[in-house]
Amino acid sequence: MESSWKVVLIILLSLPCQGSGWESDRNFLSAAGPLTSDLLHNLSHLLGKQSSFVAGNKDIYTCLQPLPSFLPEYFRSLHTSKITHYKVFLSWAQLLPAGTSSSPDGKTLQCYRQLLQALRTAQLEPLVILHHQTPPPSALQRSDVFADLFADYATFAFRSFGDLVGIWFTFSDLDGVLKDLSHGDSRAPCLQTLTDAHRKVYEIYHAEYAAQGGKLSVVLPAEDLPELLLEPATSALTKDSVDFLSLDLSYECQSEASLPEKLSEFQGIELKVPVFIFTLTLQDCPSTEKQAARLLVSLAEARNKDQALALGVDVSAFLSCSGSEESMTCSLTDDLTLQSDQLQQDHDTVGRALSLDSAYQRVWEAFASQSRAERDAFLQDTFPEGFLWGVSTGAFSVEGGWAEASRGPSIWDQYGLNATSGRATPEEASDSYHKAASDVALLRGLRAQVYKFSISWSRIFPMGHRSSPSLQGVEYYNKLIDALLDSHIEPMVTLFHWDLPQALQDLGGWQNESVVDAFLDYAAFCFSSFGDRVKLWVTFHEPWVVSYAGYGTGQHAPGISDPGVASFKVAHSILKAHARAWHLYNSRHRPRQQGRVGLVLNSDWAEPLSPLQPADLAASERFLHFMLGWFAHPIFVDGDYPPAMKARIRQLNGRCPGSVAQLPEFTEAEKRLLQGSADFLGLSHYTSRLVGKSPQDSCAASYENIGGFSQHVDPAWPRTASPWIRVAPWGIRRLLRFASVEYTRGKVPIYLAGSGVPTAEGDSLFDDTARVSYFNRTINEVLKAIKEDSVDVRSYIARSLIDGFEGPSGYSQRFGLHHVNFNDSSKPRTPRKSAYFFTSIIEKNGFLPKGEKRSPPSKMANFPSKIRNLDFPSEVPSKAKIVWEKFSNQPRFERDLFYHGTFRNDFLWGASSSAYQVEGAWDADGKGPSIWDSFTHTPGNEVKDNATGDIACDSYHHLAADLNMLRALKVKAYHFSISWPRIFPDGTSSSINRAGVEYYNSLIDGLVASSISPMVTLFHWDLPQALQDIGGWENPSVTELFDSYADFCFQTFGDRVKFWMTFNEPARQAWLGYGSGTFPPSVRDEGWGPYKIAHAIIKAHARVYHTYDEKYRRQQQGVVSLNLHTPWAEPRDPGLPRDVQAADRLLQFTLGWFAHPIFRNGDYPDALKWTVGNRSELQRLATSRLPSFTEAEKRFIRGTADVFCLGSHSARLVRHATPALTPPAYQSDPELTAEEDPAWVATALHRAAPWGMRRLLTWVKEEYGDVPIYITANGVGLTSAEVEDTDRIFYHKTYINEALKAYRLDGVDVRGYSAWSLMDSFEWLLGYTVKFGLYHVDFEDVNRPRTARASASYYTEVITNNGMPLPKEDEFLYGEFPKGFSWSAATAAYQIEGAWRADGKGLSIWDTYSHTPLRIENDDIGDVACDSYHKIAEDVAALRNLGVSHYRFSISWTRILPDGTTKYINEPGLNFYVRFIDALLAANIKPQVTLYHWDLPQALQDIGGWENETIVQRFKEYADVLFRRLGDKVKFWITLNEPFVIAYQGYSTGVAAPGISNRPGTAPYIAGHNLLKAHAEAWHLYNDVYRASQGGTISISINSDWAEPRNPSNQKDVEAARRYVEFMGGWFAHPIFKNGDYSDVMKTRIRDRSLAEGLNKSRLPEFTESEKRRINGTYDYFGINHYTTVLAYNLDYPSSVSSFDADRGVAVITDRSWPASGSSWLKITPFGFRRILNWLKEEYNNPPIYVTENGVSKRGEVDLNDTERIYYLRSYINEALKAVQDDNVDLRGYTLWTLMDNFEWATGFSERFGLYYVNHTDPSLPRIPRASAKFYASIIRCNGFPDPAEGPHPCLQQPEDAGSTISPEREDVPFLGLMLGTTEAQTALYTLFSLMLLGVCGLAFLTYKYCKLSKQGKTQPSQQELSPVSSF
Repeated sequence: MESSWKVVLIILLSLPCQGSGWESDRNFLSAAGPLTSDLLHNLSHLLGKQSSFVAGNKDIYTCLQPLPSFLPEYFRSLHTSKITHYKVFLSWAQLLPAGTSSSPDGKTLQCYRQLLQALRTAQLEPLVILHHQTPPPSALQRSDVFADLFADYATFAFRSFGDLVGIWFTFSDLDGVLKDLSHGDSRAPCLQTLTDAHRKVYEIYHAEYAAQGGKLSVVLPAEDLPELLLEPATSALTKDSVDFLSLDLSYECQSEASLPEKLSEFQGIELKVPVFIFTLTLQDCPSTEKQAARLLVSLAEARNKDQALALGVDVSAFLSCSGSEESMTCSLTDDLTLQSDQLQQDHDTVGRALSLDSAYQRVWEAFASQSRAERDAFLQDTFPEGFLWGVSTGAFSVEGGWAEASRGPSIWDQYGLNATSGRATPEEASDSYHKAASDVALLRGLRAQVYKFSISWSRIFPMGHRSSPSLQGVEYYNKLIDALLDSHIEPMVTLFHWDLPQALQDLGGWQNESVVDAFLDYAAFCFSSFGDRVKLWVTFHEPWVVSYAGYGTGQHAPGISDPGVASFKVAHSILKAHARAWHLYNSRHRPRQQGRVGLVLNSDWAEPLSPLQPADLAASERFLHFMLGWFAHPIFVDGDYPPAMKARIRQLNGRCPGSVAQLPEFTEAEKRLLQGSADFLGLSHYTSRLVGKSPQDSCAASYENIGGFSQHVDPAWPRTASPWIRVAPWGIRRLLRFASVEYTRGKVPIYLAGSGVPTAEGDSLFDDTARVSYFNRTINEVLKAIKEDSVDVRSYIARSLIDGFEGPSGYSQRFGLHHVNFNDSSKPRTPRKSAYFFTSIIEKNGFLPKGEKRSPPSKMANFPSKIRNLDFPSEVPSKAKIVWEKFSNQPRFERDLFYHGTFRNDFLWGASSSAYQVEGAWDADGKGPSIWDSFTHTPGNEVKDNATGDIACDSYHHLAADLNMLRALKVKAYHFSISWPRIFPDGTSSSINRAGVEYYNSLIDGLVASSISPMVTLFHWDLPQALQDIGGWENPSVTELFDSYADFCFQTFGDRVKFWMTFNEPARQAWLGYGSGTFPPSVRDEGWGPYKIAHAIIKAHARVYHTYDEKYRRQQQGVVSLNLHTPWAEPRDPGLPRDVQAADRLLQFTLGWFAHPIFRNGDYPDALKWTVGNRSELQRLATSRLPSFTEAEKRFIRGTADVFCLGSHSARLVRHATPALTPPAYQSDPELTAEEDPAWVATALHRAAPWGMRRLLTWVKEEYGDVPIYITANGVGLTSAEVEDTDRIFYHKTYINEALKAYRLDGVDVRGYSAWSLMDSFEWLLGYTVKFGLYHVDFEDVNRPRTARASASYYTEVITNNGMPLPKEDEFLYGEFPKGFSWSAATAAYQIEGAWRADGKGLSIWDTYSHTPLRIENDDIGDVACDSYHKIAEDVAALRNLGVSHYRFSISWTRILPDGTTKYINEPGLNFYVRFIDALLAANIKPQVTLYHWDLPQALQDIGGWENETIVQRFKEYADVLFRRLGDKVKFWITLNEPFVIAYQGYSTGVAAPGISNRPGTAPYIAGHNLLKAHAEAWHLYNDVYRASQGGTISISINSDWAEPRNPSNQKDVEAARRYVEFMGGWFAHPIFKNGDYSDVMKTRIRDRSLAEGLNKSRLPEFTESEKRRINGTYDYFGINHYTTVLAYNLDYPSSVSSFDADRGVAVITDRSWPASGSSWLKITPFGFRRILNWLKEEYNNPPIYVTENGVSKRGEVDLNDTERIYYLRSYINEALKAVQDDNVDLRGYTLWTLMDNFEWATGFSERFGLYYVNHTDPSLPRIPRASAKFYASIIRCNGFPDPAEGPHPCLQQPEDAGSTISPEREDVPFLGLMLGTTEAQTALYTLFSLMLLGVCGLAFLTYKYCKLSKQGKTQPSQQELSPVSSF
């Protein structure tokens, strides 16, 4: 006996809880039971009741109904006696009489459930023993199956009672079971069988049923433990397969030493599991009660000193019960009670160690006696109305944009480089600075009601002070706040979330009192700027973290480790800063803004390590005062630090030789300022701590030592990815109650503002089940705090909306409800499972009891009533041919010009999908197979990659994800289809699948609850296979079945669905399914099949329509239609009637096939009937292949649609053709060919032709009347899965814009637009290879996560704006330029002069280049060009007619110095320029002379050109000649024109002279280097030698496009756009206008790439210091040449590529909505002009700016009415006016490129930029003014744009001599048979042209008036008409 007791004590007393899996339920388990016949008899006797139970019978009670009536009272009495658990023995034989779970005994099952429920009701936890008595006979027949049978029984028990039971035992009487199993066998094999059975049950339980923390064990006799421990076969019973050890213990009181002695004897022994004494039998105890009491008390003492882990003990032997007829009382024996009283006295001693009646003591005591089951009980209830649900972020964690818009550095910017995981920095973070719209979309998807975010102090005040505000930073937060409010989300704004401006940290940070003043100034600015909209303010977020980690441990920025001094000083400053900010708001802003101001404090909950150790309880309370009370006590209690904190620090400093900690003191005034300075307490909580007293007295200055506590965690608490967070959800309830009692006291609300748990970087992108569990349990604990503890909690804000930069851990810890892919520059966000779970909590406002549902709101879109149909057939060709007459001859510019405007206010924006393409779950929950299921499962089908829709997007299982996307998009409608076989598996109403019905009910309810209208298609091609098996649509009975299916849908869903479509795209179904057979059901019958099926579908549609009309319309008030689809048909030759008729036929064969019967006269269009009928007759058929409707059918069909639903994606060019008659085929019947124009933009399927959308909509209007039209499917398929889907954005942008034109300009009644599609899906035969989705779906991930593409954000923007309204900044500005503004036109010598070998001119590189084959388009050359060398008078006359004040031209270097040197000056050439300048001056036109415009002397190129440094001196000498000879006449000099083009095109790409392309990584930089030095030398020459006498100005003309980021919400794209401009314009501007050197970005990138190539230095040459000084400042103005804008994005070239482009690392595209020009590189983008002018102002300190070139080209047919150029000039010059008037840009002049058409370099004469047309095929090269010349002249005369509201302005009147060209010599030319002078001929030509133009205009005017009168009232008012007046 001694040895067994010794083993018991080893196990019982000396084992710590390592690896046990028990949570820290520190309460001792006291167990009683089980029920026996004897016990029940005695209880009956006590109550004076008749008993059927036998006295003295110790047999365990077998459950029988009804249960004894006194049991509930007995159980309650036990609970009152501190009994926590009760044993219940199940009867295997009674529950499963046959031995297996397939036939349980229902009555016994119900009886045990009632018994267990009675225990739970009495707050007793059941301890359930699976087997005690004899098993069923079948279980004993063969020992080899015993384990399987027992496992089956146990599984049955877990399933039947697991919701009521948390602790299980497999066996409680091993000897009895072994005896039953023996059958004569030895003990060992039977014991092995029993062990196997136990282990199997243990594994089943933990694999399937222990999710809520349940435990399982086996009861072992103590005396057998030595054997069981030593035997490997049975060690599972004591170690590996038990959660705790359970013992039958016999205790000999006389022989055993006292328990404390045994403790010391066995102290060093260690096992792995805690112990429960299942049965305690006392032997040889003269005073049983006293001995037992002493034993139990000793156990409790040892346990609470962590000397033993005894979970509990059976106390049945010490219970006594008494009673009367009225009541019963049970209690422990008196001696045990006395001993318990002694324990209570010890507890009281602990209490005295706490503050007298402290809040902590009260809270701890309220929960200390809770059992684990009580603690973790789940509360099914809801939060109070008005409870706020939200999510949070912090600026430095998510914003990125670290250097954007002048943001100053914060302390985290530098800290991250050295102190974070992976040297991570927050430079980009989650890029929220550029993704505000995306983040708000996520919030909408979540249904968040509040968003807690912080403002970056250094983004508002870069240097920390108001003296340096960043307006861009302010604008960012304004936009974010406005977007939140627009989405009905309340902003909760934090002023300080750890990111102090580095400039203030350099002054000492929060240790410097001046920072408090700076914070107050910053807070005042934020209150003033945002307080009109922000009503919840947080001054500081978790200031404890700043003090502790930032200045105490140094683990956070700014990385200062001074816990004894700096930490307390910082907290002191923060408290004062908070109080002052609160009082500022209270006095100045609250009366008007009515907001609230608080702060957010973080705190763990502190649970005493040893609850009966007074020191540990005191340490726990002190822990909370040092963490939460440090900041809460001064604000919410008395204005001072907690007394416990002050006392502890005094005590420590008094004990230690020096001052360990310095706690500053508040003045009385400061205390008064602090006290009450918060409107709410914000609380963030993540985890709990086990807190003990400090292990030793130390004088170390550490946080724990100063506080006098030590922190621990229970190893059983689940871990997280963060080492400091363990999951202990119950702690938040206790903390909330403590905060309420100690601080807020019911007077101040608590906002729970931070709660969450991270996953690890490598964890599943989507499946964060651990976070879901955390939120579920934590939120429920908050609910209990509100409902059961009456804590006033107003919000739950989850951390975090998205993954972000997490301080020291970098990006390795992910707190986000949304995953962020930091490896993708787009930083795409993907919702995790926790996001959908959190939404479900928000929607239910907590935890609704099972079965209870919240009714969705009934807000629905309004739909039109029934329409009036035309009752006569369409003509052939239809009257709709006027559409082609109206549009087909539109100029491309007019056709494509972007239109600004909005749709009707109730416009229905939506997104689309279809059941088979997205739902998946092809055979789930009773769904029947469809024809697409069968088709995709049939080998040999043509689906790409053998894909199927079996899972697709799995929308059937991811409803929450789909609703999330739709809310995020802000759509008002969702167009989806119902799967017929999911509702009716066999297609008939006899097989209703309720699971399928419930799915659609849930979807529809979710839509309606989100204010999204369902638009439901009944049939989208997925016919039930069962119906196809009886013939499908060829069987007339299917029409009846379809009507039955539709009837069911109307009846079931029609109360919420108000928009029905019967069929989707029936023409495709008819042809592809029954004609070509490429779609299921794969019937190939090309000549007859499509027509027969279409006939059936039309009749089925009509039948369903009438069903709705007759049975449901009056009540449901919905609309019914069908969804038709067609491409637009454009005649290949609009002037050819046969092609127009063919185009009309295509539309009738696709659209009219179904629309004409329904929307017109009930019959097919005549074009269809005639063509098919005629071809049938030619094919010798007796009747037409097109079926006929009876008159009754026609009447039945006609008018069976309430609206017109239209899908279209593309267009076709159509011409008439005569196809073969045989074999008969639907595809041949229209007698045409249709193709796409290769010039249209390619997509994965069709080429985009957006203008076709406008024409198609107008055709529908003309053909079917003013029917309301809903565009139900429009989208583009792309092969790329990237989230940066710019092509999709352009597609939707241009197609929606064309629909807008149809609505605003053509009067089409467009009511809605649905984008196809919501998400990537199964695209029929293309499988998953083509993506249409606004959302990307990862089909490789089983969870099918959805990620928003860039197009989703764009579409949301369109929806928000209800179209494309004109941005305010693009509104036209009327006004004048400053007086003295220079107006000019420009040319260049080589481009206009000609005379390439005249009068001694030398060869230039362009002479050589243009005479080189394959260099110039059309082999054009500049030998003659415009012959300006001989046409001075004509050119001056043209300039005079324009009215310019200046003329910019260049001098040909080789015309002055033929070999490029001053060895020989060519006087004839010089004389030409003298004469020309004199002529200009005589006309009062000032010359602007460019020294070098690309035409380098060939002789200099022969020695290296601009790569040879000697050219610097040559250029200076050339300049000297010009200054000396022409400087008295010229006062405006330009050294170089576009040095970028010279270097890049001439020496890198080789597309310009001299055509060098073999050194792209070095040559352009060398040339550019020398160009800069040459410019500087020429400038200094003029400045030093000539300026004083000549008085002119000199500078350089630098060209640059403006660059916008391809995706403005992508920081990489933003940086790429900036880099594009810096490498283009900044390459030469930075050295000249900034510091004499290249920009840092150029130097860094080129150096880094050079080194990566293996070079030892940069390929970019370096300037010496003297060269920098010489270059810097060599300007008098900034000459800018600007034409266009590009969209830029980052492109990383391989390091092996050495070129300028690779160094820049930028790729560019253009927006397809931008008007094109005659040059491929030039799109008309006026907005970029203003932006680059502003960039010059900001980048180069607002220098005087002259626009030295700006213009647009045109190709093709000559048109003197150059509308495009007028539009360009009007819009670009107006942007320049805005830059001057609104932006204060110092713009001095504008120069138009170009005066006349000329030689445009590599494109020759193909691209024409001129205001004057020059006919280069006419030897006289006349200069003929275009309309743009007159327009430009009017701008010059008006010096801008006079406001028409002020009446007619004289400057707009055309001068009498305008347009004439003066020539000093008469030169006769033939004109209409007469010989006239050039002037007379031009005048005659103009007169003739004017008369013709007048006639055309008159005719157009009369036509317009006629149309207007005939259609008055039909066309909606337009914001912008496509005419020269309104558009330009």
